[in-house]
Amino acid sequence: MGAFNEKPPLAERVYEVVRSIPCGCVATYGQVARLAGSPRAARFVGQALHHNPHPIETPCHRVVFSDGKLAEHFGFGGASVQRELLEEEHVPFIDDMHVDLARCRWSA
Repeated sequence: MGAFNEKPPLAERVYEVVRSIPCGCVATYGQVARLAGSPRAARFVGQALHHNPHPIETPCHRVVFSDGKLAEHFGFGGASVQRELLEEEHVPFIDDMHVDLARCRWSA
């Protein structure tokens, strides 16, 4: 297989998907995994985002758990920082730790 036919590594595909999530929307780890071409890799998505080398360009704060819960161990300051970043984008919440997926889930 030539270099032009090879898929980029999964982490790069994850970052590409996450960069596509519009401001004011969120996606789940599983959704990002599916869109990156590895539907069973939701945990890998979390690890890749925890080690995100470009946090400004790759808005990992827009990725939440399947029930809308924020990441308690959000790699760039914890759940409170993730919430602040999402609130700045006017993402609606149903309680302190859960976004309202019915109103802000990205439909890619």
